[in-house]
Amino acid sequence: MKKGLLFQIFHLYYDGFRKMTLGKTLWTIILIKLAIIFLVLKLFFFPDFINTNAKNGDKAGFVSKEILNR
Repeated sequence: MKKGLLFQIFHLYYDGFRKMTLGKTLWTIILIKLAIIFLVLKLFFFPDFINTNAKNGDKAGFVSKEILNR
């Protein structure tokens, strides 16, 4: 019985990642580094202007006013 193409592709990747030894460690390090980078970027370079500048929780009004005035 012929298995589906999606199952064959999934099995190829699943089997490859299951047998990795050094690759698992490297992928873990890469994912941890990416998480740290994105957290630092979000915290320090993208402040939350909407919550700090919107009055009384009127976020939609603040955004529409900013879009129309620019």
